[in-house]
Formats: sequence, C-alpha cells, structure tokens
Amino acid sequence: MTDIESRIDTSRPHTARIWNYWTGGKDNYPVDREAGDRIRQLHPGIGEYAKADRLFLGRAVRHLAEREGIRQFLDIGTGLPSADNTHEVAQRVAPDARVVYVDNDPLVLAHARALLVGTPEGRTDYLDADLRDVDAILAAAAETLDLTKPVALMLLGVVIFVEDDEESYGIVRRLMDALAPGSHLVLSHTVTRPDMPDVDAAVAFWNEHGTPKLTQRTPEAIARYFDGLELLEPGVVSCSAWRPETVVPDVAMYAGVGRK
Repeated sequence: MTDIESRIDTSRPHTARIWNYWTGGKDNYPVDREAGDRIRQLHPGIGEYAKADRLFLGRAVRHLAEREGIRQFLDIGTGLPSADNTHEVAQRVAPDARVVYVDNDPLVLAHARALLVGTPEGRTDYLDADLRDVDAILAAAAETLDLTKPVALMLLGVVIFVEDDEESYGIVRRLMDALAPGSHLVLSHTVTRPDMPDVDAAVAFWNEHGTPKLTQRTPEAIARYFDGLELLEPGVVSCSAWRPETVVPDVAMYAGVGRK
C-alpha cells in the first residue's frame, strides 16, 4: 500500500467523494453513496447543487479567460477530477494558461497526478496542502505561476470547511493580498436561508456523520469575502444564477466573482 492509499479512510463518508457521486462520478465508496442518498432524502435537490456549482466553475473560468485575459489559475479545494476541470476550460480558450490545483484529500491527490494533464503550451501542477497553509501554498504556487501578474483564485465550496468566520475571511484576504492587481476571486459557498430549512437538516446530518464538517453562512456573510473587490455582475447570487445560459432554479450554493 502506498503512502497516499494509507491515508484514504473508507470507513466514513467524505465530502469530495459524495460530491463525485452526486455528479455521476465513480471515485466513491459504498459509505459515500449511502450518506449521499440519505442527504438527498433530507433535501432532494441537493445533488443538483453539485452540478450547478460545477457549471458555475465552467462559466466563470471561461469568462475570465475570454473576457478578462486571465492566464493563471490557483484552484484551492479542487475536489476529485471530473469533466471540464479548471485547466480544461481555461486551456480550451488559451492553451498557454497555467493552473495550480491545491487539495489535501489523498484520493484527490491520487487521481490528480494521473488525470490533471494540461496542454503542451500551458502547465498544470498539483499541491498537497490545506487551505489554511497560506504561506506554503503561495510559495509552492509561485514555482508555476507568476504572482506579479493577475491570477484567478478559485475557492469553490472550500471555505465552508473553516468554521471560524474571522479565520475564513482572513485566509481569503491573505491570499488575495498576495496576488497582483487585476487578479480575481471566484468563490462559492453553501448558504443558509430561512426559506430553506431542509438544507439546514441535510448539513446537520452531514456534520454528524461525515468528514470534514462544514459551516453554512448567510448570503450577506458570503458577500463579505468580496470586501475591497469590484464585484462582477450579477454580484453574489445562487451559483445557478451567475450568468446562466438558460434559466434554472436557484440552489443553496451562492457564488460570485470579484476583481482586485
């Protein structure tokens, strides 16, 4: 057994693997599928959030590469590889785009090494690190990315795992402070709203049975991550409502894109 394999815990459901199950992937275990089905019973629409978040990623990356000229992406909390990963979307627009992925899940690491291969003109790298390791992430990312030029910081569904509000805001500020003017923050986050009590029930179930535990925040609290940035239209909204190609229902994942 390799060191990576020894770190994979198949006895408890894991968020990255459940997300993979909900989006039709095969990199999950019975414990993940069982928890995923139970969560879906509590909140039948939750599987659609994973798909909506993935589609938001594609639209945001495509916009940044096509309209904003971004050629560097730092994707922290990348999750398990699936269709249209950040590098695939970006390099489809700009083959010379560079992407650095960051995650600390051993299953993600095992698959990322094999699957996240970019174009010959560009470059795609992977870091085994935790979101909280800001200095280490920036130092390692600088080996692939030129941090004196604009970078898109991708934080999709990852700051939800930092329970303390001020710590989570501080992490995002430190990362953005290290990036050049013209950089962008792309962030999505599970929301809590009075009209979505079934979402709260699903999150409560997850936090009792799964790992890592997650924190919900209000739309207003999520908007705080973009303090000091120029929010792109339409602002912080349901990720399904961020420049959609077709009209789709709101989901309890809010997202936004801000320019430094």
